[in-house]
Amino acid sequence: MDAQHPFDDFRSLLEALPAADTPALAAARKRNSLLTKPEGALGRLEEIAMWLAAWSGRAPAVHRPMVAVFAGNHGIAEENISPFPTTVTQQMVGNFEKNGAAINQICATVDLSLKVFDLALDYPTGNITVEPALSERDCAATMAYGMESVAGGVDLLCLGEMGIGNTTIAAALCYGLYGGSAADWVGPGTGAEGEMLERKIAAVEKAVALHKDHLSDPLELLRRLGGREFAAIAGAIIAARMQKVPVLLDGFAVTAAAAVLKAANPSAIDHCMIAHVSAEPGHLRLIQKLGKTPLLALGMRLGEGTGAALAASLVKSAAACHTGMATFEEAGVSGRA
Repeated sequence: MDAQHPFDDFRSLLEALPAADTPALAAARKRNSLLTKPEGALGRLEEIAMWLAAWSGRAPAVHRPMVAVFAGNHGIAEENISPFPTTVTQQMVGNFEKNGAAINQICATVDLSLKVFDLALDYPTGNITVEPALSERDCAATMAYGMESVAGGVDLLCLGEMGIGNTTIAAALCYGLYGGSAADWVGPGTGAEGEMLERKIAAVEKAVALHKDHLSDPLELLRRLGGREFAAIAGAIIAARMQKVPVLLDGFAVTAAAAVLKAANPSAIDHCMIAHVSAEPGHLRLIQKLGKTPLLALGMRLGEGTGAALAASLVKSAAACHTGMATFEEAGVSGRA
């Protein structure tokens, strides 16, 4: 990677992302039209199967799904914007490793592998109200690390995060990308209310005002207002696209990282689906900005990739129906007259 311009490689990748595989999509559509069901009877499951074909380049299948949870700490926590201390991030990583978290139970139930990535938790990013979160070099290096997480034949990537303060970071990224007011994007996160919620809104306003002259460049916005888990998630999304791996995005923080890439290239997250709409109010607003429809709406706001893991069960079911169902001819069932 160029020592003088660490983002150059990523800019090049974002300008040359592979398109959907049209022959694979056409083959999937043809088979879908022959299966033993009325056309469209499986609703969005059919849409999911077509999405899998288009972005994997083969018949819809999910054999090696993985949940990747990226954990980072944030200097903005100094502004007292969360009821929980940053030590909770490390403690929760330990909880993941001991199979004690919600994501562990969902992964075991849905048969998903889980990898948790500790992103220098002892070294929080810069407090974005007074300085950039990361240097360009550190941001690019973390994006590259995120790219390396997509390995080992993964064929469905479910992205999650853990990080005290990261809904504040997500709100800052969205405010920087889309404008409006800080209050439009800031929500309770892990339970901020009253004066703490007001501090959270004020911190986002101050951060975006400080960096306002640099927000037209999405990667610069990411390194100034983002954090390590956001950068790693962005890298993982890019790597998945290059490797023909469809992606499920979890909640507000993950979707905010994806939004940065869409700002850099409008087609950058076409291989991604929104797993669920969380209870964090900025998430629905962001999903609407991205023009996507979430697969689930369960009122969740936990993070950890929990919504993405649950949505993976739908994706697996969609693939199984598409490949396992008989055609009318195979089943000896009369087709539509």
